[in-house]
Amino acid sequence: MFSRRTKTGAAVAAAASIALIATGCAGASDSGGGDGDQIELTVTTFGTFGYDDLYKEYEAANPGIKITANNIDTGGNARTDAFTKLAAGSGLSDVVAIEEGWLGSIMEVSDQFTDLTEYGIEDRKSDWVDWKYAQATDPDGRVIGYGTDIGPEGLCYNRTAFEAAGLPADREAVAELLGGADSTWEDFFTVGKQYKDATGKAWYDHSGFVWNAMVNQLPEGYYTSDGELNVDGNADLEERWGWINDAAAEGLSAAQTAWDWNGGKSFVDGTFATFVCPGWMLGVVQGQVEAGGGDVANSGWDFADVFPGGAANWGGAFLSVPTQSKHPKEAAALASWLTEPEQQVKQFEAAGTFPSTVKAEEELASSGEPNAFFNDAPVGAILAKRAEGVVAQYKGPDDSLIQENVFGPVLQKVDRGEVDADAGWAEALSLLGELVKN
Repeated sequence: MFSRRTKTGAAVAAAASIALIATGCAGASDSGGGDGDQIELTVTTFGTFGYDDLYKEYEAANPGIKITANNIDTGGNARTDAFTKLAAGSGLSDVVAIEEGWLGSIMEVSDQFTDLTEYGIEDRKSDWVDWKYAQATDPDGRVIGYGTDIGPEGLCYNRTAFEAAGLPADREAVAELLGGADSTWEDFFTVGKQYKDATGKAWYDHSGFVWNAMVNQLPEGYYTSDGELNVDGNADLEERWGWINDAAAEGLSAAQTAWDWNGGKSFVDGTFATFVCPGWMLGVVQGQVEAGGGDVANSGWDFADVFPGGAANWGGAFLSVPTQSKHPKEAAALASWLTEPEQQVKQFEAAGTFPSTVKAEEELASSGEPNAFFNDAPVGAILAKRAEGVVAQYKGPDDSLIQENVFGPVLQKVDRGEVDADAGWAEALSLLGELVKN
């Protein structure tokens, strides 16, 4: 049964369903196979997954399979797409990527996804870090997703910008400057003020992503571990709200819009100097520099083994097989292959997505392979260190909605100086009450 906890969700889903029926949209697999015995498998991902070459490799090894790929720009838009098609009862691909932030809402309709234990996923259980496999297991013990990546966080920074401010630019020195293994958000903002005083420029791109990183470090974020809303009266959140508001008031935020950095130019022209980077964000940074016309061979960007507040996980995904698929066996085989350790290493090399399989993590930890874009930083080894001790926070059904539609718009106002901390917090709570049921 389709259910949502958002008050607006049912109306949106109903409207979307009508629109799909009116346009005659059929299930993604309704086209059947191709010529002869060929089977077409459709795959929907989002952001930067790095699968293009892997699709070709799989097709070459499996001549009876043709893969048709669809990539949606952001995880938030992918969430909307998935729930619109779940409401309509058609249109989902044979393989659908699910983002960690909205996995909780997917679990409310887990019966609309294939139980992958029917296709042998239990034989691979030991491949993944234990909490990753557990995340994709519903309350009835059904496993609905093959784990792709996890999101340990390090710090992307612009060496050229640091040098212009008279700050050390060597990545080891940058890590030490920010407090090393004991780095705190106070350290981060203190150095940011030094940078702002020296250059007159912003320290980070916008407050939304920094806030998200802070929330992810808490034992419990927008929800308690038993699934209860955990925002109003949450002293840890309120304390961090004060930190991010103070930093914005100091001019440390460049007030960029989430996922829109002036066509990538803000990564090129020195608009900001640092960027919070889970592994999958490394590919985003490179893509933005390319889009902004920057010199990819000498971008100025680097990656340091440090993160304010300690270890944190942001994001990660799963490959699922909706029950709408007409080819569940073949879809499960493709999803399983894409998430094997060997393929996860290749995915990392293509997009920076850090593996969730133990063998792939161990390989990257020992390789020290330099990343030319990030000034030859050994990003795999750095991320392996950043992943030590990381366990993903429980994400409730509307976790991503709260981040994007409750705190997101208010933090934009904070960055623009339109609300102070108290007014902003009150506005966020008001939006929470409008959009999310207790």
